[in-house]
Amino acid sequence: MSIARFTRVSEAQYAEAMQGKECLSLEEIPLPKRATAGSAGYDFISPLDVTVPAGGTALIPTGIRAEMEPGWVLLLFPRSSLGFRHALRLSNTVGVIDSDYAFAKNEGHIMVKLRNPLSAPVAIGRGERFCQGVFLPYGTAEEDENAFEVRSGGFGSTGK
Repeated sequence: MSIARFTRVSEAQYAEAMQGKECLSLEEIPLPKRATAGSAGYDFISPLDVTVPAGGTALIPTGIRAEMEPGWVLLLFPRSSLGFRHALRLSNTVGVIDSDYAFAKNEGHIMVKLRNPLSAPVAIGRGERFCQGVFLPYGTAEEDENAFEVRSGGFGSTGK
């Protein structure tokens, strides 16, 4: 069952997020894909070399957006190997990409902030798979008062 599609953000959005850093061109970034037919997660690659400092964080703009059917969410997790080997995790534990995020002011640009709790820095190379996204359906409560609110902002914009 196909409920979503990945696309790239615009050149302008990508350039704004990268702020002049040396990185893959937007066209060089592969769309997320599953490694095997039985894989649940779509692998995202890092478009730039990143070092997550010891005890610190690093933000990775992916250049990717996800358009999905209403009633679905894309959850982001670090790749298992980064968690097992380096204890890397997402700063917000699990990234939640809502079904209307693709139409936000930042074009739904998926950005992943990693946290390194260890005492040694962790390097992620340009083109390396670093996180994975899993699509899941979700339900709503009968008492849902915000069912007709429309997103206007980008990253972290649903808070009131």
